Amino acid sequence: LLRMAEGIAGFDTSVLISGESGTGKEVIAQYIHRRSPRAGHEMIVINCASLPENLLEAELFGYEKAAFTGASNTGKKGLFEAADGSTLFLDEINSLPLSLQGKLLRALETKTIQRIGSTVSKKVDFRLISATNENLLGAVEEKRFRADLFYRLNVLPLELLPLRNRKEDIIPLALHFL
Repeated sequence: LLRMAEGIAGFDTSVLISGESGTGKEVIAQYIHRRSPRAGHEMIVINCASLPENLLEAELFGYEKAAFTGASNTGKKGLFEAADGSTLFLDEINSLPLSLQGKLLRALETKTIQRIGSTVSKKVDFRLISATNENLLGAVEEKRFRADLFYRLNVLPLELLPLRNRKEDIIPLALHFL
């Protein structure tokens, strides 16, 4: 898995890391980022399940001043803009609401974003690594996840197996931590 991750680090394309909770998906995302040409910039991380839908859109895409009630008077740069020249890691992408999936797909396809309340598009140069703890293809079949977004995210798939399925790793890991 680490050899595969190192091999794909140099390719500036989407990576989808799947695995159960606790298998180290973010650790692998950091590993890929640190070995990529974008390693000179901080990787931007957001957990898609941690914020309500309306806040998630503002966090990802940013907003102009007074774009909505409670918005900052100066506006706010979104995580896509913060990841310009770097890597954006979307954890628990399976929790991304359908209403935002189309906007994410457009950002991936065009490498442009539009802040909430703005009429101007902005170019951003980012690499996307996403992670899921759910079978996304099953979510596509259940119409909870867009098929076109799934295929755009799943360009370079990595699957992390839980430790119970990698018994040969238990002793080396225990020795390492001891």
